[in-house]
Amino acid sequence: MHLDQAALEDYLSRVSGAPIQIEGINELGGGTGGAAALKAFGYGQPMCIDYRPLASGKDGSEPAEIRRVVLRRISRNSFGRERDADRVAEVWLNFHSFNHLPRHIQAQDMVAVVDDGRLESAGHIRELLLLTDYAPGQLYAGDLTRIRDEGMCTDRDRARAEALADYLVGIHAVKHDDPLLWRRRLRDLVGHGEGIMGLTDSYPADFPLTPVEELRAIEVAANEWRWRLKSLTGRLSQVHGDFHPFNVLFTEQNEFTLLDRSRGEWGEPADDVSCMTINYLFFSLQRYGRLAGPFENLYTAFWSHYLAGSHDDELLSVIQPWFAWRTLVLASPQWYPSIHADVRRRLLTFARRVMASRRFEWRQINDYLEAA
Repeated sequence: MHLDQAALEDYLSRVSGAPIQIEGINELGGGTGGAAALKAFGYGQPMCIDYRPLASGKDGSEPAEIRRVVLRRISRNSFGRERDADRVAEVWLNFHSFNHLPRHIQAQDMVAVVDDGRLESAGHIRELLLLTDYAPGQLYAGDLTRIRDEGMCTDRDRARAEALADYLVGIHAVKHDDPLLWRRRLRDLVGHGEGIMGLTDSYPADFPLTPVEELRAIEVAANEWRWRLKSLTGRLSQVHGDFHPFNVLFTEQNEFTLLDRSRGEWGEPADDVSCMTINYLFFSLQRYGRLAGPFENLYTAFWSHYLAGSHDDELLSVIQPWFAWRTLVLASPQWYPSIHADVRRRLLTFARRVMASRRFEWRQINDYLEAA
């Protein structure tokens, strides 16, 4: 990022309500000044800005005193600041917390850098909202509910499963070289509030179908998988991040639109594949107690198309913790309070057994549903 003195003077004049003149720019704590300090700021070094309001000196009175402020930038690092969203969140947290602690330096503003290099005040913002397009269509989950209730699927249903698999083949082919972000995605899978630990924490402590020892064992196994996968940085790919049937809208013409991409642009392809395929099992369990009938047809069509198109046999050796994560969502009494206890129990057995397997045998998925 590059800032220039003119942009700083324009911003400070607007927030001060009167013209100002910058008297000096230096790295915080000394060091370089002027253009060198501006360059260092682009790499994350805070800078001191000395400026003088000009309006008060127009009537011949003494010039206004020089004021000093510090402009800070959150640098990218491997400790939770890998993504732009992380750094924005840190600025937001700092601005809304610094001024509530006695003896802490005061935060004066949140400053936004806009496309043309100007600086804009964002300190008046209290919440960020997202405005999106509207997309017509019906949720894919409605298809799966109908198939569950009727016990049959159509040629269109199979075509839709294949189309979803082919779509993932296309987006997953786009790779991204960023070892820091790869490790972050693995860490979030295990420890994030929306990840495995967040899900296990959401289960009631006295939940009869899931003793705390089982949930703890799933966490431990997931962390072992994290260490096993850390070196596979070349797998970082374009992903949706929440590719389940409630985030897919189909039209009557079999065109589809996606909703609610999550957790950033880049991740592990197994995230998307597990998220969709576990739902074929989930809906099938509700009718058959296993993967069977029309859901087995859809599941097989999806997997066959995806593996044939992606040539990603390695996925079968990395998908296990992502399956466990998605299973914890579906088995959760908080997210799915009304499913039958046997469905919940089989899902949790699947989570535990699939992580005990070094290679996922996708054609034998029913074998993972039975207690060892």
